[in-house]
This record gives sequence, structure tokens and C-alpha cells, in this order.
Amino acid sequence: MDKYNKIKLLSFFVALFCSGVAHADNDAFALCAKNFPDNNVERLKCFDGALSAAVLVSESAHPVVAATDDAVEKRSEAAHERSYLTRVWNLDNHTRRNQSSLDRLQPHRQSYLIVRETSRVNNQPSSPAAGHTVLVPYDMDALESKFQLSFKTDLYTRENLDLWGLKTLRVWGAYTQQSHWQVINTRNSSPFRETNYEPELIAAFATGNATGWKLLNLGLEHQSNGRTNPESRSWNRVYAQGGWEWANTSLMARAWWRIPEHELKDDNPDIVHYMGRGDLVARWEPDNKSQAVSLLLRNNLNLNQNLGFVQLDWSMPVQLGKAARLHAQMGTGFGESLMDYNHRQTTLGLGVSFREW
Repeated sequence: MDKYNKIKLLSFFVALFCSGVAHADNDAFALCAKNFPDNNVERLKCFDGALSAAVLVSESAHPVVAATDDAVEKRSEAAHERSYLTRVWNLDNHTRRNQSSLDRLQPHRQSYLIVRETSRVNNQPSSPAAGHTVLVPYDMDALESKFQLSFKTDLYTRENLDLWGLKTLRVWGAYTQQSHWQVINTRNSSPFRETNYEPELIAAFATGNATGWKLLNLGLEHQSNGRTNPESRSWNRVYAQGGWEWANTSLMARAWWRIPEHELKDDNPDIVHYMGRGDLVARWEPDNKSQAVSLLLRNNLNLNQNLGFVQLDWSMPVQLGKAARLHAQMGTGFGESLMDYNHRQTTLGLGVSFREW
């Protein structure tokens, strides 16, 4: 066999191997070898024809199924489970391939729908600001529904930051809306007692640590209820927040400073005294993610007149389809909502919560 034919024969076997044809017609190849035992050129032509036919049959009957990007991604995530804070703030800059605009919306705080009862109804909201006190008491029920919707999206990412031990920067735009609905108060047309609107701009810095201190957030936040006097309540603040994590437990601690307002435009000049100067959120979740317990503590850090708020949330291990599970909530203190910022009460609620992380 001359050099040309040897090369062509070798190319044939390489092509046969790379094509992945598992069901080539062996009888056809055997027939070629039998019909042209001494004629290398004609035998190779016969092999070419048999191979082409085999490939066509293979492609129509046995298409090659390649692993999709999502399948590879799932296997990668399964091999390296991402922690809670890593998932919430995308500290490892994980990006899903072929991500749509809707996929960029991520959970921020817990979203839930509960029915809750208060120990003390705020029928006459008040504020030291002139014209911000309700003069005629409202006819409100102790039992109402409360629901919260919260999401965020990333606006900018900077990797390889290397600034004071901080490795990456991700800027988030976030929005939280919480509503209190007097759903069974049909005598007054089931009004929405209050809705709080809370947009945020957050610069999240990742330390790159596998455990311990993992996150530093710098945020700008506005919160208001969109009401007119005497019910109008609002404030603006900037904050710094640290995030720590150990195994199944995470801790987020935040301190804020209220941006001053002109006294004639300030709906609630004493809001810091009741809503506090910072908060702390501790969260625990087992490895199987069957439930989650979250504790919120808020305090004014005033030793002489110490005021605050405590809220305990428990997402219980009873699944309701794929998107929701039972959710219990207990809160006590000041500031469950903006209109209630200076109103002390204890509430207990039960309902459903939706996808967190």
C-alpha cells in the first residue's frame, strides 16, 4: 500500500472514531473488503460510501445528545454547595448562562402572606409633627392580613477589586413592599390600612472568605407609606451592614444614620427613637433546607429609654406545592409598620412564605 493510500486509510479510521457512530453497518464494510481485496483505491471508495450511509442512519435514528449548559451548571452546583449568604448576595459572581431579564430578579428579603392578630390596635395614629395626628379614631380590626414582596437585581459588577481585603463589588437595586389589609373589615369596605414602599441602592463587597466575615454592604434607603396628612410617614437613611456566616448560621448586622429633613417637611421627627439606630438578623437553616428560622432585633441603643422591636419568623417543613410553605411570625415592640412606628404591640401570624433562597 503506497503512502497516499495509507494516509487515506488512517484518515478513514480517525473519522470513524470521532464521529461516534455506534451503529455502522459492519456487513457493508466486510463486503467492501471481500469485493476489493487487492485494490486499495476501490476498497477505500467503498468504505467511504458505507461510512456516509452509516452516518446518515446514525444521525436520524440516534442523534447526539450533548449536555446542556444548565445540566453542567447543576452538576457543578451539586458538587460545590453554595452557602446562604453566597447565594443571596452572589458573593462568588455566579452567572447562569443564557440568563433572561426576568432571571436577573432575585429574592431580597422574605416574601410572605400571613393572617395576623395584634394585641393592641392602632386606631389613632399620631406623630409630633404638626397636622400628623388622627383626630377621629378609626374603626379597625385586630385581625388583618399582612403580605410582603421583596426582590433585587444586580446593576454593576467589579471583580478583582482587591481593596482593603475586599475582593469583589456588586451593586444592587432592591425593592420591598409591605401591606396591611383589613380583609375581614367588610363594614368599612375592607381597606388597606397601610402600605410601606422601600427602594434601596446597595453596594455589596465580598471578602472572599469561606467562613466568618463574608460581606460588607453600604446602602441608601428610602421608606414611606405614600399617604397624605395626617397619616403620612417617611424617612431616608444610609447604612453600613456586615455579614458573617458559619455552617448553617448567618448573621447580618446593620447600623444606619437618618438623613436630616427640614422640620416643616418631617413627618416623624422622633422616628429614630422608636425605629432604632440599627438592626441584627440571625438566620439558621439545616442542610436539607426543610425549614428556616430567622430572628430580627432592632434597637435605639438608648440606655435610659431603651426601645426596640423583635420579630421571629419560622418557615415550617410543610411544603405547599413547589413555591410556598407554611410560615409563622411573631413580633413585639415598636415599628411593625411606618404608621405604627411609635405604637407598641405584639402580633402573631400564620400563612405561607415564598421562594427565599
